[in-house]
Amino acid sequence: MAVAVMLAAVAATRAAAQPTGTTRGTPGWTPPTAQAVRDAAIEWIDNRGVDAAVRERAMRIWQSLPETATATDRLAMLGTPFALADSRAERLVRFCASPREDTRLPDVAWLTEPDVEPLESANLRLLLGRWLVQNSLFDESLAQLGDLKPEQVVDPAALLFCQAVVHHRLLNKKEGLTAIDRLLDGESHCPRRYTALARLMREDLEGVKEETLDHIARRMEDIERRLDLGRAGPKVRQVEDGVIASLDKLIKDLEDQQQQSQGGGNNVQSSRPAERSQLMGGRGEGRVTAKRLGGKTGWGNLPPKQREEVLQEIGRLFPSHYRDVIEQYFRKMAAEEPAKD
Repeated sequence: MAVAVMLAAVAATRAAAQPTGTTRGTPGWTPPTAQAVRDAAIEWIDNRGVDAAVRERAMRIWQSLPETATATDRLAMLGTPFALADSRAERLVRFCASPREDTRLPDVAWLTEPDVEPLESANLRLLLGRWLVQNSLFDESLAQLGDLKPEQVVDPAALLFCQAVVHHRLLNKKEGLTAIDRLLDGESHCPRRYTALARLMREDLEGVKEETLDHIARRMEDIERRLDLGRAGPKVRQVEDGVIASLDKLIKDLEDQQQQSQGGGNNVQSSRPAERSQLMGGRGEGRVTAKRLGGKTGWGNLPPKQREEVLQEIGRLFPSHYRDVIEQYFRKMAAEEPAKD
């Protein structure tokens, strides 16, 4: 039996025992047993045609893995036979065991080549994807984990949790909620920290509304993260342009509302900021002229007067911490060098 078929069969057999339409606490997926992982690893070694000494070394290592080992332990252990028989895997396993020194990544294109067996490909992609999440490289992690399925890996909880984190941080609301619900379908097989954080992420994502000031602030934080990682190419400029457009629209909406209030004779003024992030009636004392806030270079480098107009208007109409976020962001972006591809 091929190794990929072996793991898939274990997952399918266990899933078949579950009723259709799982509910929270009723596993919709289960990790393979230690014995199934051990057998798959040894079969993979045999298929590689390695010498007897390498096979014996792999056997000794796997014999030390108890049946009670966690799925995380099994994933780490699975890297051993890969590293013993494949020099590319050995370099990748060593890389994922080390702290990040910079944002340069090893060559991993080979992981998706047709001649790489699914057992090696899927689980090394999970190992790398998890390392990328831990180091805030969410786009790169999504490229590795985005199309993987729980039945393809020996630690499905880690896969689904990492997918949820990536989509949450990249504000992919639909995909994030799907990954979280899928994770919680197998809650009894998840580490408690995974389920606790998954519920927090779900509550947070459910409250995200596009084009609100909160949504804009999150995208600003994402730009800062990318720039801190040395990412300053077309992808970052695309996110920057989206934030500029959203701020333009938000300011224009505020101006339109003020004009409508003036036209209707509503001269109500507020003496304090609104308690929630929403458009309010009445009009403030300031005036804001809708202008482009930046471009593909000089991002965030607003003239002082124009920047202060924006911050004053936001300070009047929204809670004070939003002004702090945007003020810090403008200050940081103004200090950045022009983006280079």
